[in-house]
Amino acid sequence: MTFAHILGHDRQKDLLRRAIASGHLAHAYLFQGPDGVGKRLIALAFVRAIFCENGTGCGVCTACRKVDHNNHPDLHILEADGSSIKIEQVRTIQKELSYRPLESPRKVCLIDGAEKMNPAAGNALLKTLEEPKGEALIILLTSQPERVLITIQSRCQRIAFSSISRHKLQEVLSERLGIEGTQGHVLASLSEGSFKKALGKDRDLYLEKRRDLLKTLTGLSAGSIIPLFKLAEELAAEKDRLQEILEIFQAFYRDLLLYRKGLQESHLINIDLMDKIRRVATQETDSTLLAKLEAITESRKQIERNVNRQLALEVLLMRLAA
Repeated sequence: MTFAHILGHDRQKDLLRRAIASGHLAHAYLFQGPDGVGKRLIALAFVRAIFCENGTGCGVCTACRKVDHNNHPDLHILEADGSSIKIEQVRTIQKELSYRPLESPRKVCLIDGAEKMNPAAGNALLKTLEEPKGEALIILLTSQPERVLITIQSRCQRIAFSSISRHKLQEVLSERLGIEGTQGHVLASLSEGSFKKALGKDRDLYLEKRRDLLKTLTGLSAGSIIPLFKLAEELAAEKDRLQEILEIFQAFYRDLLLYRKGLQESHLINIDLMDKIRRVATQETDSTLLAKLEAITESRKQIERNVNRQLALEVLLMRLAA
């Protein structure tokens, strides 16, 4: 996919095009921004333009096709091995970058999920950034720049990416998937400007399973211990999608609060559940809703710190059912 085929991020694409045209490429870039907004697509389009036989990232020459098929000998992609990027992986890349390019003017290493480098790996990479090879280019991608070593950040040219606007994402959903109206609004809102969420595996979660989750959640009461523990167990098993599920809960209670404040329905996310929102809002106060939103925020932080998921969810659901 070329720059021209990637939606949005015009300022970032223009900056990278100018760097290629002038020959003034930095030795390292840090692409930072939310998950799923197109950082990796832009990075690969950038590499393609550097390697392209026509100098444009045409997408049809041999070099471009090799990048597309992930078999270009001068492009190395580094991702987490399990939960982290380890020092052995970085050392392997350092060895590769020490050689001269085989087919292109540069060797490129793309580190996807740079925040996952453990301390040893980060410090090993720092050595390469401090003593860059003239023919090596490193591109780091991260959604959590605060977890990347400050010393690494300072040695990279940082390029920030932001979420796609809800309106723009709704247009794309309509054009590519034929999802319009209420469904398009809900999906674009819950995706938070992320193409990956809106067009990927989370689509069914946001459009279909969301209804069942919220029905079960709002059916809990302070005395419904067995259903509460059962729901906590089911949610704990959704390890890969748990944060997205908690985002759904958060969006629902946010809607309740905004509805109580008299905001128009267009400002809400779950506009297809207005009957439920009207009913549940009468059972809450501003104070209880703020407390429940705070409880969800705390639970998400705990789960990110790898605490016992089921225990954290049981405590959360008790607070939400109160």
